[in-house]
Amino acid sequence: MVVQSQKDRRAMKLVSVNTGLPREVSWHGRMVTTGIFKEAVKGRVALRKLNLDGDRQADLTVHGGEYKAVYCYPLAHYDYWKKEFIAQKTRDGAEVPGRELPMGMFGENFTIDAGGQALRGGQGLVEESVHLGDRFSVGTAEVAVTQPRLPCYKLGIRFGSDDMVKRFLESARTGFYVAVVREGEVGAGDEMKVIAREANGVPVSEITHLYVVKRYGEAEISAVRRALRVAELPETWKEYFRERVRRAGAGRWGLELEG
Repeated sequence: MVVQSQKDRRAMKLVSVNTGLPREVSWHGRMVTTGIFKEAVKGRVALRKLNLDGDRQADLTVHGGEYKAVYCYPLAHYDYWKKEFIAQKTRDGAEVPGRELPMGMFGENFTIDAGGQALRGGQGLVEESVHLGDRFSVGTAEVAVTQPRLPCYKLGIRFGSDDMVKRFLESARTGFYVAVVREGEVGAGDEMKVIAREANGVPVSEITHLYVVKRYGEAEISAVRRALRVAELPETWKEYFRERVRRAGAGRWGLELEG
């Protein structure tokens, strides 16, 4: 872990804090319980080890827990999706208004604004500049990046579209989860300041790539080796990557897995 000097610290802004409790909805003729419906909350909210006060997940086998305590989604992605939906609704050469996208629409707890700047320089998706293990202070709390989001069918429920899950992954605009290192209070307007960076430096976007790519080459296996050294990456991910590397035949490059 590399501690950031004061002059090197860059910050994102917490635009909205969103919470919601599980509810039952009808989907394709059956009732489904989901916690994906989030709404912006005013004032300060307690951030605890497993979630924000007032927020819960429905299926704890795949959602929530220490490594998915808070889901963060960049504000800039909202503009991308609005354009996507407008294009989708275009008929006979005329554009019609796109879907309204209130904060929390993607099921995120933190809607964040990076100010158009990648946190480690350059322009690009936030997922390309935020790395596994990076630590942020936000309000009086401290969090650490653990993994990208892999959406389930309930994202489709939120948008009323079965193909939303596929489109979401293909867009590379996944957002990311954080674990709570220190509990505290958070609220809209707080800065998310980078206080330490993971020395192994695997971007959130690279983890998504390692998940969706069909074949592993030398570059992918090298990235897996770095990822396995990151303590914040959940063991379920590490097991998945070890198996992928075994199937790829890591011995071809003389590489041994660590972690």
